[in-house]
Amino acid sequence: MKIVLSIAALIFMISTNSCGQNKSKIKEENNKVSSFQIQKSEAEWRKILSPLSFEIMVNRGTEPPFKNQYNNNHQKGIYVSAATGEPLFSSDDKYESGSGWPSFTKAIKAGVITVVTDNSHGMIRDEVIETKTGLHLGHVFDDGPKDKGGKRYCMNSAALKFIKK
Repeated sequence: MKIVLSIAALIFMISTNSCGQNKSKIKEENNKVSSFQIQKSEAEWRKILSPLSFEIMVNRGTEPPFKNQYNNNHQKGIYVSAATGEPLFSSDDKYESGSGWPSFTKAIKAGVITVVTDNSHGMIRDEVIETKTGLHLGHVFDDGPKDKGGKRYCMNSAALKFIKK
């Protein structure tokens, strides 16, 4: 019985220590968020963004599925950041995922988006942010078309602006 209790205590201490290390890593990631190339106060972002874009990008919200501007957009062109105008995605890489949000298989070019860990709402997900600002765009999942890399970049329309070709 003593051995069982000793093992249980050891497992508890190891798991508690591991959680502490994870919190430290999250804090380090959050500290890096403040080192983006373009930094603005909330007041400055409010002047640039629509109220909905502010809620999505700055407050890391999510717009309703199927009731957003670009889910059913089938025109040719590019999708740029609503905050900076930086080209992020191409209509050539957009596909119908059935999720209710515009979905892409990849970014328009390397380096314009960054994937970070999102631990909100009791889930662990891969959040997509704009590399220059750190603002929220959406999430990426591993259920995209297998023949195109298997990724589904599920974006909020309010984080994007469409420029028709």
